[in-house]
Amino acid sequence: MNTLKITTAIISVLFLGAFHLNAQEITGKWKTVDDETGETKSVVEIYEKDGKVYGKIVEILNKNRQNAVCGKCPEDDYRKDKPVLGMVIINGLKKSGKEYKGGKILDPHKGKEYKCKLWIDESDSDKLNVRGYIAFLYRTQNWYRVE
Repeated sequence: MNTLKITTAIISVLFLGAFHLNAQEITGKWKTVDDETGETKSVVEIYEKDGKVYGKIVEILNKNRQNAVCGKCPEDDYRKDKPVLGMVIINGLKKSGKEYKGGKILDPHKGKEYKCKLWIDESDSDKLNVRGYIAFLYRTQNWYRVE
């Protein structure tokens, strides 16, 4: 009887540990929320490729922007005048502790690219903190996991 309780306890701890690790996983789909307007704008799918993290826009929530292009992207950017839907906007982040950094994020509405840092919120594993920055100036958005 005692062995059964110990085995059950071990399985429970392993299951909860695996659930906790999965909850902290950054890959998946995230609903973007503009930090200036509070408007939900799109769904970005974050994925890993060759040890780096990327994110592409897989859904545009504003029906009037379904055919939006990156018209303000610089002339020498391969994304200039390309459709925003399907566009890779997060490029080349690497995990460093609890954060992902070392890459860039594009704001396709403004056509500007920023250094980027992502991390799962410590109090809510369904909330992703997305920070774009230049030197000491930064903006942070909260994105929310899509079920």
